[in-house]
Amino acid sequence: MKSTTIRSTTVMLVDDHAVVRTGFRLLLQAAEDIDVVAEADSGEQACARYAEYRPDVVVMDLAMAGIGGIEAVKRIIAHDAGARILALSAHADASHPKRVLQAGALGYLSKRSAPETLIEAIRTVAARRMYIDAAIAQLMAQQDVTGERNPVEQLSAREFEVFVLLARGASVNQIAETLHLSPSTIGTHLYNIKQKLAVSNQSELTLIAVRQGLIET
Repeated sequence: MKSTTIRSTTVMLVDDHAVVRTGFRLLLQAAEDIDVVAEADSGEQACARYAEYRPDVVVMDLAMAGIGGIEAVKRIIAHDAGARILALSAHADASHPKRVLQAGALGYLSKRSAPETLIEAIRTVAARRMYIDAAIAQLMAQQDVTGERNPVEQLSAREFEVFVLLARGASVNQIAETLHLSPSTIGTHLYNIKQKLAVSNQSELTLIAVRQGLIET
């Protein structure tokens, strides 16, 4: 009787903390049908290594320096519309999952989830099915039902990216270099962000980001 060899799901881990990637790799080694073939420590490196390794699933952290996870998802999807990406974040807000799913990710998982949940999420996304962390899905549904609006949701996709980078303390010139835009374009985004959120300085932007769970103190 012939033995059937099951092809493993290849995975690339993207996180700017080496110890986190090591923990995920060790966890995934317990799953016989998952094979970690690549790692990246930034969104920029993730885009380059995706083209090189073509993994079945990318596990993408969102809170990284540089272009960050959401922009990396956009760039990977722009080059491969069939890319399967599972976003991973420590944030417990509804804005990040909405943004990254709109960018093209197939799944969203909180880093606070049980370890075995990561394996389940990877298998689900590998099968081209959507996976959303249960607690996050409940929060999103609650906001839809109650009509509760996060003020940050009125920002455009690009404004949201600029807002998060500003809230983390990046300067206009640093953001311009990161997003490959001119400083004047970033300045225009900053003006629009301040108008929409009714703030006057970067400290107030940071406070809003902390209150909404978009960045950690």
